[in-house]
Amino acid sequence: MSAAQIGSPDVARRGSETWRRLLADRWAAIGAVVVVLLVLFAVLAPVLAGIEGQDAYTYHLDALADSGAPLGSGGGMSGRHWFGVEPRTGRDLFAIVAFGARTSLLIGVGATAVAVLLGVAVGVTAGYFGGWYDRLISRGVDVLFGFPSLIFMIAVGAIVPARFPRSSLILLVIGFFGWPPVARVVRGQTLVLRRRTFVVASEAMGAGSVHVLVRQLLPNLGATVIVYATMLVPGMIGAEAALSFLGVGVPPPTPSWGRTIGSAIDWVSTDVMFLLFPGLALFAATLSFNLLGDGLRDALDPRLRGLR
Repeated sequence: MSAAQIGSPDVARRGSETWRRLLADRWAAIGAVVVVLLVLFAVLAPVLAGIEGQDAYTYHLDALADSGAPLGSGGGMSGRHWFGVEPRTGRDLFAIVAFGARTSLLIGVGATAVAVLLGVAVGVTAGYFGGWYDRLISRGVDVLFGFPSLIFMIAVGAIVPARFPRSSLILLVIGFFGWPPVARVVRGQTLVLRRRTFVVASEAMGAGSVHVLVRQLLPNLGATVIVYATMLVPGMIGAEAALSFLGVGVPPPTPSWGRTIGSAIDWVSTDVMFLLFPGLALFAATLSFNLLGDGLRDALDPRLRGLR
């Protein structure tokens, strides 16, 4: 048996068992369905909102003239404007929420990818090589945990010129401050795996460090990384929403749930629905990813099921 084969699991069998356990978890299945629906909602936003080729913030001034509309002082719910329109502007609230799903999911998933890539790279090397490098990384992670990341993100969003691609900046900044917890979890798992028989045997057979890291450690860290990444997405979505709510997130005309909630303050005294719809969308996204993450954790490691 070669060093590459040592410790290699039956991927198909384990995947089938994991999928079966995940589907057996009612709440995880609900979370997965909601996540899929949110993705479809974001992808099909132009079709669902009926504004293909237009801006989500297009003013529908004709809707302001609708009479007998119960939603605010603008146009009410109708076949054209499912959530109604904002008073005095005529902007379609459904279109803003639908296109805001794109922004929140793209930044949330993108920032999670940045955090996971950095965290895994730093954590697995620190746990495997140890020594001064491990001590340096551990102290750096401690510093970043104590760093006021939200204040820093607000400052960056405020000083960066508007011509800079703000969405990319927010994604990178949020992702950067998200990697320390990933690195800490991956480092801990690596410290355990490096003493396992298949790693020791690979090293005894002459496998180099790169081979051990890529072919032995990373595949066995996959389950942990997937679960943690799934549970990291809600925090990233919430961070983007918080920055946009404060006015330093993605700028107009890019829709954002956070900025929509902030704008709803002007209309909430007229009708609470302006706050309810984007708020429910944000709540559904964060809750569904958390439910899916919990289900994945139990499906990938059934021993944890009895601890909950």
